[in-house]
Amino acid sequence: MAEREDTPSFDVAIVGYGPTGATLANLLGSAGLSVLVVEKEADVYPMPRAIHFDGEVMRIFQSIGLREEVLAISRPGAQGMHFVNAAGETMLIRGGTAALGPHGCANNYYFHQPELEALLRRGAARFANVSVRLRHELTGVAQDGDCATLSVRDLASGRCSDFRARYVVGCDGARSPVRASMGAPMVDLGLRQPWLVFDVVLAHEVDLPDHTVQHCDPARPMTYCNVIGARRRWEIMVLPDDDRAALVEPDNLWRMVSRWVKPEEARLERAVIYTFHSVLAEGWRQGRLLLAGDACHQTPPFLGQGMCAGIRDAANLAWKLEAVLRGRAPDGLLDTYESERAPHVRSLIELAVRLGNLIQTTDPALARERDAKFRAGQPEIFELPAQLLGHGAFDGQQGAPAGRPFPQPRLADGRLLDELLGRRMAVIGRNGTISGVSASTADRWRRAGAIVIDRPDAGLAEWLDAHHADAVVLRPDRYIVGVARTAGDLERISQHMPVAP
Repeated sequence: MAEREDTPSFDVAIVGYGPTGATLANLLGSAGLSVLVVEKEADVYPMPRAIHFDGEVMRIFQSIGLREEVLAISRPGAQGMHFVNAAGETMLIRGGTAALGPHGCANNYYFHQPELEALLRRGAARFANVSVRLRHELTGVAQDGDCATLSVRDLASGRCSDFRARYVVGCDGARSPVRASMGAPMVDLGLRQPWLVFDVVLAHEVDLPDHTVQHCDPARPMTYCNVIGARRRWEIMVLPDDDRAALVEPDNLWRMVSRWVKPEEARLERAVIYTFHSVLAEGWRQGRLLLAGDACHQTPPFLGQGMCAGIRDAANLAWKLEAVLRGRAPDGLLDTYESERAPHVRSLIELAVRLGNLIQTTDPALARERDAKFRAGQPEIFELPAQLLGHGAFDGQQGAPAGRPFPQPRLADGRLLDELLGRRMAVIGRNGTISGVSASTADRWRRAGAIVIDRPDAGLAEWLDAHHADAVVLRPDRYIVGVARTAGDLERISQHMPVAP
């Protein structure tokens, strides 16, 4: 495409304004980058979709200054998720608590997606450098050595315009036009199953569990969710002989959940059949085009990690885009985005598929065999596995805890750690490790924009004690670059901090 001098130019263009795109717009907007958002819909989709996020995601919302606002529209998932067989026996429990976890907040939250999306959009509106074009559709994208050019149609007027951006991020969902333009294939990881999602709003208090229940009944697998306030959800597996059109008729819907709730006790908000997918794109970056969220991965909902994965993408990508666009790191840093995120997403999808196989057992003999294995002792309690990045911008030879999130303690002055660090690289050390490094390493910290702390708070010192270390290097997304026991270790680890030549 030929460039025109009057074509508006941006640092980053985001295609799609769902939770992933809106979070990325907040992250980049608060960093002072110029951002264009292109979204074909006129407003937030009004029906509930995602209903769960975890503590790391709340920490990302904190990083964009929206923690208190998000807390006001969400609730901690204190009671966890119970996997119950047809006889009513609890086989497995995913843990839950309202206590503060390692990220300085509860480990799980439930929410109403339209409220969260509206909040994230209000957050992005704080930044004059974020330009949002609603009711605009991407019709084409091309790139050259310097930038990408987006062709966009205004759906209200029919007018077509071009925009330039140094980078384009497709947060445009499962049918991503950006992914299509990149030709990135999707790999199927083994689950493709239709489920009916049935959302209601209670008219008055009903005796229902406070926790999520996976009803592992071979006659009709179901999930029950206490969402927030009066909102409740049932997810009902569609069986091969089901008449799908009949299944969503109100009489049939109420019949399937009649043991829990009656039509006079709740208002039906929506009923829709979704096919749960487990797919992962290969090639999240092609030059100046990148993918995030459902555009590059889709997971079944059995872990509640679909939206979480997209928001983690945004946090991983945002600091790298900022570092590259500010000239603090080479463009090659963006190649670590997929190499870090794809293995983590794959592991979560594979775990969700395994849980799905447990829940979706419809053969009575296999269900009896499954139940017998769990019946041997008390219900097993499991937690979401600790996040671990694939190969990328950290000391990959070191092993744990490198490549994992650093906790967020509350400091002696009352602040949470991230309120002190901001979204910067950080070097935290004691016992002479900071002063013992060379001038070139100290200069590397400066060029990386790092905050340097040589007298760590008691909470940070406690973490260093537990890891037999005297220093730790952190990334802006609060993942650990590496830990050091000596100034020499710190010199070596600091070489993994991405800086421009």
